[in-house]
Amino acid sequence: TKMAGDSMFPDVEIDGSEKSEEMEIVVNVGGVRQVFYGDNLNQYPETRLAELINCLSGGYDSIFSLCDDYDPGKREFYFDRDPDAFKCIIDVYYFGEIHMKKGICPICFKNEMEFWKVDLKFLDDCCKTHLSEKKEELEEIARRVQLILDDLGVDASESRWKRCQKCIWKFLEKPESSYPARVVAVLSFLFILISSVVMCVGTIPDLQVVDAEGNRMEHPTLDSIETACIGWFTMEYVLRLISSPNKLHFALSFMNIVDVLAILPFYVSLTLTHLGAKLMELSNVQQAVQALRIMRIARIFKLARHSSGLQTLTYALKRSFKELGLLLMYLAVGIFVFSALGYTMEQSHPETLFKSIPQSFWWAIITMTTVGYGDIYPKTTLGKLNAAISFLCGVIAIALPIHPIINNFVRYYNKQRVLETAAKHELELMELNSAEGKATGSKSELEDLSREGKEGPFYSSRLKVSHSDTFIHLLSEEKHYRTRLQSCK
Repeated sequence: TKMAGDSMFPDVEIDGSEKSEEMEIVVNVGGVRQVFYGDNLNQYPETRLAELINCLSGGYDSIFSLCDDYDPGKREFYFDRDPDAFKCIIDVYYFGEIHMKKGICPICFKNEMEFWKVDLKFLDDCCKTHLSEKKEELEEIARRVQLILDDLGVDASESRWKRCQKCIWKFLEKPESSYPARVVAVLSFLFILISSVVMCVGTIPDLQVVDAEGNRMEHPTLDSIETACIGWFTMEYVLRLISSPNKLHFALSFMNIVDVLAILPFYVSLTLTHLGAKLMELSNVQQAVQALRIMRIARIFKLARHSSGLQTLTYALKRSFKELGLLLMYLAVGIFVFSALGYTMEQSHPETLFKSIPQSFWWAIITMTTVGYGDIYPKTTLGKLNAAISFLCGVIAIALPIHPIINNFVRYYNKQRVLETAAKHELELMELNSAEGKATGSKSELEDLSREGKEGPFYSSRLKVSHSDTFIHLLSEEKHYRTRLQSCK
């Protein structure tokens, strides 16, 4: 047996009679043996398998820098890697592209490709999509964990105002942080419901009062409740704005814009009522006030802040723009065709209700959507046949895109639950490592992580202590030889 310093194996002869293209090597990956020829491997000389052909002349140091073990008698290289992933990766030498087998973790497969020094450009586009989705999930989990760590950490270098600002923000934005914060969230939810009910009840004529000019107006009691709700919304918005770490992002957020739209009409109508009469006619002021009061319906959207179901529905609709566009296109084509046919077929009837094609649009809409008010209906036999066909086509056109929309909703809902569970799992691992004394240099690993997290949201150096399946590759720039992720299926 040769020692490590020997430059050649006795039974391995590399001379002019044996070219690298004609060489045959055996690779054993996780117990699975594969035979390769030099002409195939040399198509991609930068890969690890191609380097095996030229490493024999370098001795043990050169060979074991590329593999885990080597049998010189069989000329067999041993690797302790995932054999399933390896079977997919070697397709690049025969087909020029790689397809990831179903059931393999995309992140693990990416690490295997990096180990075998195969460029990601050979991965097929369909598999790249799975990889990008997995990366987005890991980034989302990392963001959630980092937010929790930031909340747990207390930076002694921060001023008292900064600490107070952070406490107010956590108190108003994160109901799960404490029991009082949960109570405030419930109160905010109740105020939204009460203000919405008051807006609806105030339109009942029996509950309205008549002012000196004979105009009906809301009952003073309901008006007082409305004022109290607006006061709560205003105080809540101002406190959240003051404590926000990023004022511009806060102001431009969709939900915060909804909050402004829910509050602003009250103050504008109040201003017009007391000051507008001096600048314009009283009737114009009243019309403007009524128009602004209608905008109070925007406050019902505030429920989305406290309802994960509404947030999931919003995201599902946002991800379903293509399906919704198809639905509208199907309906638009059907409405145009059947309204034109209905107008043409009904012209022979003396008492036709189809006066024009644009007027027939309304009939086509309520027919294809199966509403059928009955204000416009066909009277001829052909018109009734056209209505029956339009009804059936409407059912089909509406039913076709519904399934993908429901799938988007279910997929996002399940994804959020998985991400939440994964974030909790990561925190539990960190606490376990801290309890076992694996973290050094601090009283608590979580405190150190939250303090170091200020350098960047994803690249905290202490997060490398965690052995989570999520964060080894996301929160560390180092290359690990073997990780738990490589056994993830």
